[in-house]
Amino acid sequence: MASTAPDPTTTTTVAAQAIDAVKVYGSGATEVRALDGVTVGFDTARFTAIMGPSGSGKSTLLHCVAGLDTLTSGRVLVGETDLGTLGDRDLTRLRRDRLGFVFQAFNLVPTLTALENITLPDALAGRKPDQEWLDQVIDTVGLRDRLGHRPSELSGGQQQRVAVARALANRPEIVFADEPTGNLDSRAGREILDFMGRAVRDLDQTIVMVTHDPVAAGYADRVIFLGDGRVVDEMHEPTAERVLDRLKQLGD
Repeated sequence: MASTAPDPTTTTTVAAQAIDAVKVYGSGATEVRALDGVTVGFDTARFTAIMGPSGSGKSTLLHCVAGLDTLTSGRVLVGETDLGTLGDRDLTRLRRDRLGFVFQAFNLVPTLTALENITLPDALAGRKPDQEWLDQVIDTVGLRDRLGHRPSELSGGQQQRVAVARALANRPEIVFADEPTGNLDSRAGREILDFMGRAVRDLDQTIVMVTHDPVAAGYADRVIFLGDGRVVDEMHEPTAERVLDRLKQLGD
């Protein structure tokens, strides 16, 4: 399929979108076309998973839409902001103020408590957190009794919950998650995915997640499938079984 752009006749708000996105690495004989004309939108207050075989471009798409990498050609918009028009300083400010990030590595500061890690982005920006929102986030991810603990005193699942809470704490327009359960056992992974799902349902958060795991994708509202740098399919209300069957067709 050529694209999964939003239907302009609907009233759904698009949180971010890529338009004719192309990303090329190298040149000549070593050229790799990681994204090959991708057009896709990510709806507000929805949980979208991006999947595909290794080398399909899923992480490249996430990084480009999140402003962590730049396109060779095409456009990325966060809300109505065209990332291609921003300088380095404005792009850094946009990532800090409007986006949240969760990665496979927890990326917590070991000398800070869980609460200090959660509120670190606000501290770096020189602003006070919205206490009511912060309390909601802490209760959503179930960390109330662990706020004074440092990362070394937390399990892997608890550390990733801190990372998810940190991503949500400044009420970002979108949370981008790259294999957020990759370093967790299945039980802890399910807890994180459940918390992320609750953030979408209960807090109207928007989440875009790259994953290779059909079980993880089953927690999403929608799955985008990539193959050879192109959008090849999408699935609404996915289940792990349906996702696995589709991946097998794609050769994953």
